[in-house]
Amino acid sequence: MASKKSAGRTKSIIALSILFGPALFLVIIGLVGARSCEHKFKVPDDYGQLIDYSFTDARGKKFTSKDFKDNVVLINVLQPKCPDSCGISFWHVNQHIFQNVRTSKKKLGSVRIISFVTDGKGNPVSDVKQVADMLEDRVEGYDPDMWYVASGDSKSIYDMESNGETLLQTGDDKFGGEGFQELMLLADKQNHLRMVLPGDSEGMVRRMKEHVALLQKVYDKEKKEKRQGK
Repeated sequence: MASKKSAGRTKSIIALSILFGPALFLVIIGLVGARSCEHKFKVPDDYGQLIDYSFTDARGKKFTSKDFKDNVVLINVLQPKCPDSCGISFWHVNQHIFQNVRTSKKKLGSVRIISFVTDGKGNPVSDVKQVADMLEDRVEGYDPDMWYVASGDSKSIYDMESNGETLLQTGDDKFGGEGFQELMLLADKQNHLRMVLPGDSEGMVRRMKEHVALLQKVYDKEKKEKRQGK
């Protein structure tokens, strides 16, 4: 079973490499460079506009992508049986991304997480209170205005193609048969896709954490240049 899951993860990474081509490799190289030099970093590539999505959160509040025009947004998918059965590694997303954002509001205060809830087979769930209650119980300092539990059509957000490949990979080796449930998307303040990575392993979640920081550096640099009149 473990070897099957490992093989599935390898196939997912290969598919993403094909989808985004050499740019993904360059981004990874940029991450290594960012660690060694504070002022030189790889600007995250722009993979195009995401759709104008909408959702209702666990409190019954309605949102659209336009409500997040001032935010860097991490989009992922959860299921009602999380954290026991999830397409992503819930614990690592909490520990490495949310807790980092929560405790670094001065640097990362504009970052938001939106977790769409599916039934495990990729279909939207209307009542997401169960998942919201789980986050309330298991996530230290949980804030529903920083980490949204969403009811909406998540699959359409992932419906992107490049180089003849799509993020909507299907198969028996995918979670619930729908591979998009394993993926994390990083969107900038213009709702453009800046990175996509599998979220089912600690290594990939850590890499996404680094990419969130890189994107924030871009905005910090823009602010600094604006103050200096450049």
